[in-house]
Amino acid sequence: MEKSYLHKESDRPGKIEIDNNAAERAMRSIAIGRKNWLFAGSDSGGHTASIIYSIIETAKLNNINPWKYLQKVLAIIQDYKANKIADLLPWNIILD
Repeated sequence: MEKSYLHKESDRPGKIEIDNNAAERAMRSIAIGRKNWLFAGSDSGGHTASIIYSIIETAKLNNINPWKYLQKVLAIIQDYKANKIADLLPWNIILD
């Protein structure tokens, strides 16, 4: 049964990635910078850095300039209503 599923999926060219290159490209800069980030100051500093880095990579994956995205979000998030925070996600936000 498993073979027939794979055979059916292989009949649709371009629908399935046969490698994980996109994931590896996203992780490349983390691997390159690992030595530089060895000392984040504290455990919470490392946690904060990982959150910021995740936001930056998500913006890149959505073809958004991370610098402009962070500038806009950080400028308006303080006054944003909690139930509207999803509007600020990289795939929902409209940059000027």
